[in-house]
Amino acid sequence: MAEEMMNNKQIILKHYVEGYPKESDMEFKNNNIKLNVPEGSNVVVLMNLYLSCDPYMRNRMKNLEDSYVESFTPGYPITGCGVAKVLKSGDSNFQEGDLVWGMIGWEEYSIVTPTQSFLFKIDHDKNVPLSYYTGILGMPGITAYVGFYEVCSPKKGETVFVSAASGAVGQLVGQFAKMLGCYVVGSAGTKQKVDMLKSKFGFDEAFNYKEEQDLDAALKRYFSDGIDIYFDNVGGKMFDAVLLNMKLHGRIAMCGMISQYNLKKTEGVHNLLCLIAKRICMKGFIVSDHFHLYPKYLEMIIPQIKGGNIVYVEDIVEGLKNAPKALVGLFYGLNVGKQVVLVSRE
Repeated sequence: MAEEMMNNKQIILKHYVEGYPKESDMEFKNNNIKLNVPEGSNVVVLMNLYLSCDPYMRNRMKNLEDSYVESFTPGYPITGCGVAKVLKSGDSNFQEGDLVWGMIGWEEYSIVTPTQSFLFKIDHDKNVPLSYYTGILGMPGITAYVGFYEVCSPKKGETVFVSAASGAVGQLVGQFAKMLGCYVVGSAGTKQKVDMLKSKFGFDEAFNYKEEQDLDAALKRYFSDGIDIYFDNVGGKMFDAVLLNMKLHGRIAMCGMISQYNLKKTEGVHNLLCLIAKRICMKGFIVSDHFHLYPKYLEMIIPQIKGGNIVYVEDIVEGLKNAPKALVGLFYGLNVGKQVVLVSRE
């Protein structure tokens, strides 16, 4: 079989990163790629359409040890969740022309092993944007679903606090809580995002954490009787303040800690005694442990999207060369909603 050689634009990690990531830590390069499936191989050749920018990717820019996720390799393309089209396949579960989402390279074309990349076939409904499979219909969506329903065991009428609430996961957690009849408050980092939480996502209240000198006092202002459920996306000082305001038998889902990812030494937490005194259940979770729930999640969420009961905000930038800027912007709060990079149209 003749080998098809193509130019492949890529985003390369130049070196391991300390402190806040910079665009200069990544490099936009042209390489060649052979778009063929070796005989007997089960790899899949993909044309990448959308890439997802996610906070956890910052940790992969470090030289990690004993981590649930592997470090990126300097000199090679970084990887993350994305949407792609199958060009060629050595796996009988995927056919030429299929649309998929999973872990792919930050490049125009990727050659992946489906099991290692957690590839999911997309049954695409033209009434739903394909980019949604980087967000509400992809990893952030199932993350919000598992963290809220499975980890937090919510009940109607409970009080719920969500940090980084306008992000890819937080905006969904707040809406899930409202659907259940909970009282929901979110925190975000700009007035625009705070307004969006209340006007677009239906949060009962929201506040700008950057304007609060005393986070404990801010939480007491919105939760006079305490918090039943905290969905944590930021960690650090916010988490410490929340511990003081949790109710007896409260539940905390530890989803992410974006406030800590760029620090050489993470902030200490001083209020852990509250876990004992208030009999709080706190659980960390990794979404890949729960991918078996993905079909169940789709059955729930797609009718809600089509019925207009759930809204989702995306921040889409066009062009692979703009991906580093989009990723770095996450850590300065520049994105409004789910940050997505459009690489190529279907």
